[in-house]
Order: sequence, then structure tokens, then C-alpha cells
Amino acid sequence: MRVISGFAIASAVIMISSAMVPAHAIDVQVARACDALVAKAFPPLQPGNPASGSARGGAKAQRDYFNKCVANGGKMDDDTPPKSK
Repeated sequence: MRVISGFAIASAVIMISSAMVPAHAIDVQVARACDALVAKAFPPLQPGNPASGSARGGAKAQRDYFNKCVANGGKMDDDTPPKSK
């Protein structure tokens, strides 16, 4: 019984440690620049009310735009976001 429980614990530790992949942090200046570009490209429906939704797209479009901006190092070639359907 000890061998089986020891094997189960060892295999669980190996599975957990192999599942943890270190995430790469982005630079603060890049994140701030991309956040400002997202706010400019996706203005809220009601100014001053971010909970009102975006006039140009949903959350997925905003996430994609932000991730593309981060991948480009905080610089976007085109300031206009993709058109929503």
C-alpha cells in the first residue's frame, strides 16, 4: 500500500510541476501604451461610462487588438480597429 500511495504522490507532483509553464511578463510602458491605444480605438458608447460597452466592437475584438499591440511592442501601424460584424 505504501508503494502505491508513494507512486501516486510522486506522479501527481510531476504532473503539477510539468503543467506550470512560466508566463512572460510584458513591460509596463508597453502595457500602458497599448491600454491607451485600445481606449482610443474602442471608445465607450457613453463618454465617462466604461460599463456602457464599446461603440466599435466587443471584448474579444479589444483583447485581440491589445494582444496585437503587445506583440508589436506598443506600436500599432493602423490606429483603426477591425470593423465589427
